[in-house]
Order: sequence, then structure tokens, then C-alpha cells
Amino acid sequence: MKNLSTRSLVACAMIAALYTALCLALSPLSYGMVQVRVAEALTLLPVFSPIAIWGVTVGCALSNLVGFLTGANILGFLDVFFGTGATLIAALFSYKLRNVKTFGLPVLSAIPPIVLNAAVIGAELSVLETGGFNLAAFAVNALYVGAGQAVSCIALGLPLVYVLRKTGVGNMLSGK
Repeated sequence: MKNLSTRSLVACAMIAALYTALCLALSPLSYGMVQVRVAEALTLLPVFSPIAIWGVTVGCALSNLVGFLTGANILGFLDVFFGTGATLIAALFSYKLRNVKTFGLPVLSAIPPIVLNAAVIGAELSVLETGGFNLAAFAVNALYVGAGQAVSCIALGLPLVYVLRKTGVGNMLSGK
């Protein structure tokens, strides 16, 4: 990120702020055993620009930290690292898959946030519930988290990408 423009920094900050605001405003849905973190729809923004990778990552870190500090995030302080790490890796993969399209949409870009968060958050929840890793608890939690992520990334994220493309806002993110 050598020659980071002011415009890119502002875009990154706006994405982070929007992610955080959505998580906190929808706190009961954003944290917990069964969650649909609406802000995760933003994990598809890297299809427009790599700067969005950092925006969603910073937003996730802030959301997890504020959630921990307010007691809303039941996963605690470790989620600041593990949950944020899952979001960063998922955003990187979403960016890499941005050109693989079905019906003009980057459908495969929605898969990494679903799979990685299901695995990482499912494991965190399993450890929280059982005091250690339990495969049965992990499987149930991963399915719940994956289902919530599918709602966020497929039902909300893909339409968001479509609208941003159609309105030209996606081009503004990519600097075009």
C-alpha cells in the first residue's frame, strides 16, 4: 500500500465505519450462537478494489473489539484476532475470485466468507460451549454460522454488488 491516495484511505475508513455501525446497530444479530452479521455483506466489496479488504478487516476488528468491551460479543477478546483473521483471509480470497462470474455476478467471491467464518467462528463457539474443541458442537455451530453467513453474503452481498455496479458506485471504489 505504497502510494495510497487520500481517496483510498477515505474509502477504507468509510467501509470500516459502515461495517462497525451495522454490527453495533444490529448487535443482537451480529454476535452470538446464531448470528446473521449483516455487515458481512460488505465482505464482497473487495470485488471492486483491494482497498475494501482493509476496510472490512478494520471494521471487523473494531466491531469485535467494541463488542467485547460492551459485553455484546460472547466470544470475547480472542474473536478480535480469530474472527478478524477469518474476515481478512476471506476478503483476500473474495478479491482473488472477483473475475469468476455467474450471470455477471462474482458468486464464488461469496464462498470464502461463508466457509472461513463457519469454520473459525464455529470453532470459537465450540470451545466456548464445551471448554475445549468438540467435533459435534463444532459441526452444529459451523452450520449455524455458515447459514447466517450465506444470508449475509449471498442474499445481501450479491445484490449489493449488483446495485453498486449498476449505479456506478462500484467504479468509484475501484478508482475508475
